[in-house]
Amino acid sequence: MLTGISKTINKNDIQNIELEALTNEAINTSKIEGEYLKRDSVMASLAKKLTDNFDADKDSSTHQTDALAKILLDCSLNKSVLTKERLHGWHSSLFVSSYSRLEKIKVASFRDHDNLEVVSGAIGREKVHYLAPPKELIETDIERLLTWIESSSENIYIKSALAHLWFVSIHPYDDGNGRIARAISDYILSNSDKLETDFKLYSLSTAINHDRKGYYKILDNTTNLIINRDFDFTPWLNWHLKTINQAMCDAQKQVQYLIEKTKFWDRHREDNLNQRQIKVLNKILDIGSENFEGGISTKKYISITQKSKATVVRDIQELVEKGCIEKVKGTSGRNIRYRVKVFKPTQSTLPQALTLSLLHL
Repeated sequence: MLTGISKTINKNDIQNIELEALTNEAINTSKIEGEYLKRDSVMASLAKKLTDNFDADKDSSTHQTDALAKILLDCSLNKSVLTKERLHGWHSSLFVSSYSRLEKIKVASFRDHDNLEVVSGAIGREKVHYLAPPKELIETDIERLLTWIESSSENIYIKSALAHLWFVSIHPYDDGNGRIARAISDYILSNSDKLETDFKLYSLSTAINHDRKGYYKILDNTTNLIINRDFDFTPWLNWHLKTINQAMCDAQKQVQYLIEKTKFWDRHREDNLNQRQIKVLNKILDIGSENFEGGISTKKYISITQKSKATVVRDIQELVEKGCIEKVKGTSGRNIRYRVKVFKPTQSTLPQALTLSLLHL
């Protein structure tokens, strides 16, 4: 279905979808581990690598988001064999300061100790979920994994799930194992021969983060099986495949949203909106209404446009009258909020061109 969608919209829109998917992947693979990145910073790091007209004066990227962008782009675009040195490069990018939170860790090299435990819970009440294999097994286990990734003809969705689990089970680094495991999955999925775009149009980490508790629960249950020499990975495969499917469904909604965003501007092309109104609407539409927390308020409008309250109130009233925005139900007075009136797409609203493409497929 995503392949069909990619054939029905123009190249510029496809690039926007790809950038959105990469941005979501960066934000959510970090969020799974409790690290929160600013969307503007991630988008800036990706944009300056992918676009020719990046405005350096508005660069909001950070060293951290620049490094994460390098990993994602390497996963997606570098088709060469995955090696131990490449894994070390990813690890180095994750920990540019050689610190994980407050602790100094070994960077770009495997751990040199045996007592690595995966734990959770408050200090004094920690729960041990998994004890990683001895350090002397790491090199051999990683080489076996990398050889399998290169040589196996396994279905890519099954392969991505097994590689993810295999790497996490080895747990070769002091920290960052989850993010690199997800990067390996991304690498496998991005190297599909069936991929007809520069980047895959969906974000696996976003779907995982939406079921973060389920992710840790299934990993916990599966690694416990491994400890007990039980290698039935069917539940893990089922969960991983279901999550990839959800990622693709979410991407389909995102593409449909993009189509409706285009239709929004078609509907309001003759409305003679002023530059302030266009700026606010574009800001919300570009990040998606769901990411614009709390909706449009007078205060937020003032913050974006730097105009007086009287001017902002007039702008908002005009947008309501022209059908660009609508009041959020249940809000009033000082707490009144508005949202952009973008049609909410459903499965049955696929454009005709897409429907024909899917029939062809």
